[in-house]
Amino acid sequence: MNVNKFFSVFLNWEYWPIYMFYIPNVPYGIYLVLKSKKIVFFSAVNPAIKSSGNGTESKYDTVQLIPKKYRPKSVLIIPTDNFNKVLEYIKNEEIQFPLIVKPDVGFRGLLVKKISSEDELRIYLDKYPIKIILQEFISYPNECGLFYYRLPNKENGKITSITLKKFLTVKGDGISTISELILHNDRAKIYYELLKEIHQEKLNSVLEKDKNFLLNDIGNHVKGTQFISGNHLISSDLTRVIDTINMQIDGWYYGRLDIKYDSIEGLERGEDFKILEINGIISEPTHIYDSTKYTYFQALKILRNHWKIIYEISKINRQLKQSNFTSTKEFLKEVRELKSYTDKVKKLSL
Repeated sequence: MNVNKFFSVFLNWEYWPIYMFYIPNVPYGIYLVLKSKKIVFFSAVNPAIKSSGNGTESKYDTVQLIPKKYRPKSVLIIPTDNFNKVLEYIKNEEIQFPLIVKPDVGFRGLLVKKISSEDELRIYLDKYPIKIILQEFISYPNECGLFYYRLPNKENGKITSITLKKFLTVKGDGISTISELILHNDRAKIYYELLKEIHQEKLNSVLEKDKNFLLNDIGNHVKGTQFISGNHLISSDLTRVIDTINMQIDGWYYGRLDIKYDSIEGLERGEDFKILEINGIISEPTHIYDSTKYTYFQALKILRNHWKIIYEISKINRQLKQSNFTSTKEFLKEVRELKSYTDKVKKLSL
């Protein structure tokens, strides 16, 4: 990491490593464990999702929970599927290129990529012999992360967070190459190595004056997307739409929906949007990463408030006998398996 990049990251807590948001909150987590008298109390929150969504769940299985009207067309590819069969799956589901590929188990944008051709897809699948989801590319212009929860003994839930996503873009001056524009952009330069890989054939191209160039259309923070708080958009109409969807998913009470949509007005009417993913207990109210509106300590407090919600939902689910805890032994086994899997995938990406 060069000196300029180091100070850009160091001085803005938005870019700090994930453990900086969790280690300070460990004492509160221990308090909740003692209060619940169960180490893995959080595993009883979302009965519909394996271990309530601790990161080991199948994304394909989880997206199937979404009502068909609101979910993108998706197929699951296993390593033994030959490429002709893969193309047949795509054809049967009427999925067109470009499409999105991502691991069936993964998080924080791990190996998520937009694929534009059969040749590109073949190379990707050959490189990553793991379970992969092929998903239609949703062309709605806007994307947000919407955090929602509902207490199991209540009919209505609450939206606690809306995160608007601003994709990484540079504007041409008619003189500079794309590579130079990236290096002169305060945000883009932090992700230069990633962007260099994505745009290796275009880096030396000069972008015409005032032309915008989209550097990455994967709406993930670790891929450069800026997270902007949209909590001012929380409304009773929007909450009713998400309540209606939630009531159609038996056993999902807490988590973040990643949504692509045409307009906020359409969202409030329940129209013109698709839910890309449902994320469970490890998901975050990502509006906290808007460092222009929140301090680091406010972000920590918001996370603690959401852990308290997890505790309350877990307690109610147990009282209603709607969910059982994952055993501590099983949970630790899943964590070890996830670490082993993640290490394997990261090695494949080298």
